[in-house]
Amino acid sequence: MAELLGFNYFIDADQRIYIGYMLSALVLALLFFWHTPAILKRQFSKKILWHKSAQLDYLYFMISTVIKMTLLIPLLIGVSDVAYWTVMQLQHYFGYMERIRVDKLWLVLGYSCALFIVNDFTRYWLHRLMHTVPILWRFHRVHHSAEVLNPLTYYRIHPIEHLLFGLRYAVSVGMVTAIFIYFFGAGIALYEILGVNIFVFVFSLLGANLRHSHIPLSFGTKVEKWIISPYQHQLHHTKAYSHKNYGSYLAIWDFLFKTHTSTKKENLTFGLKDEQITHSLLGLFLNPFIKGIKL
Repeated sequence: MAELLGFNYFIDADQRIYIGYMLSALVLALLFFWHTPAILKRQFSKKILWHKSAQLDYLYFMISTVIKMTLLIPLLIGVSDVAYWTVMQLQHYFGYMERIRVDKLWLVLGYSCALFIVNDFTRYWLHRLMHTVPILWRFHRVHHSAEVLNPLTYYRIHPIEHLLFGLRYAVSVGMVTAIFIYFFGAGIALYEILGVNIFVFVFSLLGANLRHSHIPLSFGTKVEKWIISPYQHQLHHTKAYSHKNYGSYLAIWDFLFKTHTSTKKENLTFGLKDEQITHSLLGLFLNPFIKGIKL
């Protein structure tokens, strides 16, 4: 039952709220804001952690995890399915490829890096489409309806959006895997820590859980042209800058495609522009289909 409700996420390094990532976020917050305790005090105040929006995050996390485990995962195609189909297509159209022999170190590093970059690039574009295509925005606005931020806001995602991002992951990772298998053989592997791509693991330790918080950790404008900081993602959640910073880990896509911002802003206001939010559990599920139901 605990696994069905998502409590195992805290001990799974493949999940954003893994205890190691949560602790690293806390350490970074303390290191950078110990001299401004008001910021830390506000984040852990009842006003933020027990806001109606936050209460809905906690409840929605458990219910949506049940839906994901019982209804969505069985509908998704797997990475291995996409990889197998793609390898078959490559062999059909281009014939058998003699395995290219590369030092194991470079093969594993190349595969790990390629997966990370392609995965991040496709996440950027699907996220951007979720904002710019009206029918997709109907579902993604569920995430942006949060008026205060906490780590569980990350999981405030409509089931249809879960499906779309799950399919994106299967296709992107499956195709990269297939290309590596086709050219280098089946003996490929990832550099992993606790079963997670080493690049994802490292970036998750760099304050990933502060992205959905009120702790404005910035990496500085020069670094933020390359890497998304927690503060940049907080800007993305504001009413004024939700059309900026679509990136997940890397900021280079935003910089290349003109959706980048990192300038310090004052008085950030989260939520949906020009819309009153009632924080309804039923609304999170049904509003994308029935406009009369309030989020």
